[in-house]
Amino acid sequence: MFLGIDVGTGGTRAILADRDGRVLASHSVDHAPIHSERIGWAEQSPEDWWRAAQQAITGVLRQAKTAECDRPVEAVGLTGQMHGCVLLDAYGEVLRPALIWCDQRTQPQCDWLTETIGYQRLIELTANPALSNFTLTKLLWVREHEPETFARIAHILCPKDFVRLRLTGEYAMDLQEASGTLLLDVARRRWSAEMAERTGIPLGWLPRLFEGVEICARISSAGAAATGLAAGTPVAAGAGDQGAGAVGMGILTPGSVSATIGTSGVVFAATAKPTLDPKGRLHTFCHAAPGIWHVMGVTNGAGLSLRYLRDTFFSSLSYQDMTSLAAGIPPGSDGLLWAPYLFGERTPHLDPNARAAFVGINASTTAAHYVRAVLEGVAFSLQDSFTLFAELGIPVETIRLGGGGARSPLWRQIQADVYGHAVQVLEAEEGGAFGAALLAGTGVGAWPSVEEACRAAVRPAETIEPQHAAAMTQIYARYRKMYPVLRQISG
Repeated sequence: MFLGIDVGTGGTRAILADRDGRVLASHSVDHAPIHSERIGWAEQSPEDWWRAAQQAITGVLRQAKTAECDRPVEAVGLTGQMHGCVLLDAYGEVLRPALIWCDQRTQPQCDWLTETIGYQRLIELTANPALSNFTLTKLLWVREHEPETFARIAHILCPKDFVRLRLTGEYAMDLQEASGTLLLDVARRRWSAEMAERTGIPLGWLPRLFEGVEICARISSAGAAATGLAAGTPVAAGAGDQGAGAVGMGILTPGSVSATIGTSGVVFAATAKPTLDPKGRLHTFCHAAPGIWHVMGVTNGAGLSLRYLRDTFFSSLSYQDMTSLAAGIPPGSDGLLWAPYLFGERTPHLDPNARAAFVGINASTTAAHYVRAVLEGVAFSLQDSFTLFAELGIPVETIRLGGGGARSPLWRQIQADVYGHAVQVLEAEEGGAFGAALLAGTGVGAWPSVEEACRAAVRPAETIEPQHAAAMTQIYARYRKMYPVLRQISG
């Protein structure tokens, strides 16, 4: 069996998969809520991730044993939320809570980077502009506002790599994850010495880099005691959540695209070489599979929009109850629109101060309209990325759906209608944890390549054709008019 561990935003999930791509067991454990001391701030405790990881691993091993599939775990792969800034001292102890991916406080640091290095030079060095989501900007915020903490830093990691440290004692990071730090030379797949020098970040703070399939560590005796895994079990480098999720969905060749709705929403396309957006609206990263790259557009508040709506107004209903309500509302929500900018926005606006809004409320607007408008608004926000793909000549031949947006029949149909393209769902869409397990298996030779792993383990189950594409194209044009007006209002 291969163990995949996904250190997400809301919780940590562990799955066990076999060489046929069957998921034999899975177990999830929630994290403590995000701490947000001020609007736009978002922090989590790395030690809470480690607590959840221990419980998820022991839980999935117990479940496998109960199900009488108690085989040895051959290898472990990790994935998780990207961009988080985990600061450690020389002893590997956490110095402060981690600033995570959706923290938006660092726009002044982004401005400083752009002024100091230059917008085009940033693109040349890292393939990306300075965004408040990226790890480096959070590190620079700590330097400015918490110099006593900054002075004690010896190591910088991202969330899943902190869990790897606790499991193995090794400081390591994969290239796909490192692409989201703003410290990686993405085209050359190595740390950027120029970025480190010009920002005053010692290269010695950065972990060793590995391709996603490489075995970079082994379970330590302490990690074994904490989880029940065997000491010495190989651990693959893995990937950030989007990179591992793309592996789990078979997104490896040009023309293959995924649209995943989790807490955030991501449209992800594999590319044979680095493809740069001169305006920085799309991210260009190393792929989790060796020798290829990917571009992706990101909506910060995708699945988060539906959770916000439920927690605020529908706390007694399940997500299924909510989508059942929305199914009775016609496409277009009778004119109600949702702008999903709960945590600012990345693609295409690059605006940490963007704010969410419902537009088009009238006396006939019902609770069900609000739900449908959120489902459609999130899909429209992902359509922004497809619009950029067309602008930059990035081919779209197949679209596979992942995350919560793939589990709801209504949301699947809405996405097909909004994208104006057939979409596929998979037999077993298990997210990033499944992709991490495939990377681990490839790392120990279960498959000769990531491509072969996906051919063996990833199988489409259903294709959904668009039914209301023409109508949604017209509504999307109205949706696109909202952001400029909202920006004027919010200043």
